[in-house]
Amino acid sequence: MEGELSRLDQGQSSATEMLLRLLEAQVQAQRERRVERRIRDSKLPERKTLIDFDFDFQPGLDRSLVRELMTMGFVPRRQGVILAGNSGTGKSHLAKALALEGCKQGYRVRYTTAADLLQTLFASLADDSLEQRLKPYLQPDLLVIDELGFDRLEREDARNAALFFKVIDGRYTKRSTVLTTNIDFEQLGHYLGDPVVTTAIVDRMVHHSTVITFAGPSWRLKESKALNQPKARPGTTPTAVARQEAAPQGAPKRSPRR
Repeated sequence: MEGELSRLDQGQSSATEMLLRLLEAQVQAQRERRVERRIRDSKLPERKTLIDFDFDFQPGLDRSLVRELMTMGFVPRRQGVILAGNSGTGKSHLAKALALEGCKQGYRVRYTTAADLLQTLFASLADDSLEQRLKPYLQPDLLVIDELGFDRLEREDARNAALFFKVIDGRYTKRSTVLTTNIDFEQLGHYLGDPVVTTAIVDRMVHHSTVITFAGPSWRLKESKALNQPKARPGTTPTAVARQEAAPQGAPKRSPRR
């Protein structure tokens, strides 16, 4: 504000220009606060972006398709996205990036893991609050269900399939859902406890959805190997490092010749 008044006093700006800049700054601040509120309400555990995603590590991914998804055009079309593949391949990263971008573009977003979702809904059966507990999963414009099949469910019960069906069916053709999974659709019946209901779930999940398969290696395994690699001492050549690794541990040192 002081800077604007100073520019006005020095004749570098008119009163109208100053007011326009102040209004633009206020609008921008309000927009940023709304985005922050949407991110907070989404329960997103961390902020991932597409810029941080290493496409070179997953060369099989269709970059143009991923960038198209990041425009969030699938949300107003009420379409779904399924990200399938082995653990550590970047599925959750991309799902969280989509959730964050959805918040930035003004959509109501909710993030959850499959295990947390089912645990919450299963607990609602005890106090007959299922309809109330379903609302946070049915109402958002975009629901991200992460790690389907990743964790063993707290309760191995056929009702898990019925509860999951309520969420998927309640959003089917009405809202967009992003789902990540590391197990084949054929194994979901065993995971959720009811193959018959699971067939209906998969039918709704796949229809009207973009399915992306992550077939590359695990990024976490790559990072783990890098962290556990022996570090060379300053000035040590790669050949010397290889000899160091090959040398038997605890080998006796030769005494210097006199």
